[in-house]
Amino acid sequence: MLDINPILLLATFVVFLSLIAVLNSWLYNPLFSFMNKRDDDIKKDLQKVGNNDDEINALHSEAKSIINSAKLEASALREKVIEDAKELADSKLEAKRAELASEYLEFEQSLAESKEQLVGDLMSQIPLFKEAVKAKFSQI
Repeated sequence: MLDINPILLLATFVVFLSLIAVLNSWLYNPLFSFMNKRDDDIKKDLQKVGNNDDEINALHSEAKSIINSAKLEASALREKVIEDAKELADSKLEAKRAELASEYLEFEQSLAESKEQLVGDLMSQIPLFKEAVKAKFSQI
């Protein structure tokens, strides 16, 4: 039957141990070191992503504050422009009112002069009217 040969058994054991030693040094150790390096790189990348999230949040809040300050500046500028426009409109309105008031005074003065001239003309022509009325009555 089968005989167990101690020399072959020992040789197989030695070959097995040498194969384990060679595979350990050439395959398993480099593979484990690569896997450990990869895990470390993944951890570093995750930390960088976390730092990037913090940086993104900081930049986002900075952008919001810049936008808010720009809105405030725009609002203040809009209010100033509106106020300036109101002042300009009020000054133009007052100037036009003053101009119209002076024109109205001139008109009243010319109307009064015309009235006086008309009254004077009518007074100077009263004798003619009296004679015309007498002539008409005499014809009746």
